[in-house]
Amino acid sequence: MRAMVLTRPGAGRVDLVERHVGEPAAGQLLIRVLACGVCRTDLHVVDGELPDPVIPIVPGHEIVGRVEHIGAGVDEFAVGDRVGVPWLAYTCGICEYCRSARENLCPFARFTGYQVDGGYAEYALAHARFCVALPDAYEDQHAAPLLCAGLIGFRAYRMAGSARRIGLYGFGAAAHILAQVARHQGREVYAFVRPGDEAAMRFARELGVSWAGGSNEAPPEPLDAALIFAPVGPLVPEALARTAPGGVVVCAGIHMSDIPAFPYRLLWEERVVRSVANLTREDAREFLAIAGEIPIRTHTTPYALADANDALRDLRSGSLTGAAVLVP
Repeated sequence: MRAMVLTRPGAGRVDLVERHVGEPAAGQLLIRVLACGVCRTDLHVVDGELPDPVIPIVPGHEIVGRVEHIGAGVDEFAVGDRVGVPWLAYTCGICEYCRSARENLCPFARFTGYQVDGGYAEYALAHARFCVALPDAYEDQHAAPLLCAGLIGFRAYRMAGSARRIGLYGFGAAAHILAQVARHQGREVYAFVRPGDEAAMRFARELGVSWAGGSNEAPPEPLDAALIFAPVGPLVPEALARTAPGGVVVCAGIHMSDIPAFPYRLLWEERVVRSVANLTREDAREFLAIAGEIPIRTHTTPYALADANDALRDLRSGSLTGAAVLVP
């Protein structure tokens, strides 16, 4: 098979190689990849911003595919089923976190496209118990962003609680999905983009947000919650300054530049700053059920598998609208 592989830490690019198509071990599925989203986390892996990736590694953790072969002991799926493979690839199932519905914090967890080969390839192996069924309403290319931009974004969104006015900082793959979920649930959405990025503002307004402006601007009303998807540390005090008393600022990325010092008055009045780590299978079940009802319109740009570096470049430069998806 063909695969795009990160061959050295921090290379900033992936290389096209020929690889053997593996056989599924007990509990695994062999999946023919139909589409794989290109996530900002992939960029952090390729650019060396996340520690200790397995090298060589095939990135990609928004995998949509068909089951080609089943390992021993698998009864959740059948050959020919369409499945999704998300970021969470494995947990131990017995630690205190796994036993308390917090498997996203398992110290023995493994992650797709980081420690386990992912979907920048024609085939992928995955543990069946961490694969998910996908709503029929979505074509392969449009289902892919649901598997990380959607899932981890949804975990961040749930941390906003009952917030009525929600700010989304960084209006990319995750934010454009969550804006639709929030509007469907009757909430007000405020989109914050790179200052001067008129195209991003137009895109946000087309999705029905209440307001769109630069990340350095004040919204028309204080926010009840702010979700930060851009990996930019200075956005934390900026978002706190725009948040009402008792509000929450959620840092939704796996990597962020350093947060600068800020005056205590921004945190006072019971404001909260918290992070999101990974996802759970329950997050996937809940979000995909919602995605099957709305449905969400994912805006995607397709790239050939061999053009993965072009997709990463476009994501890195901020020139994408919505999500990039590799289509082998």
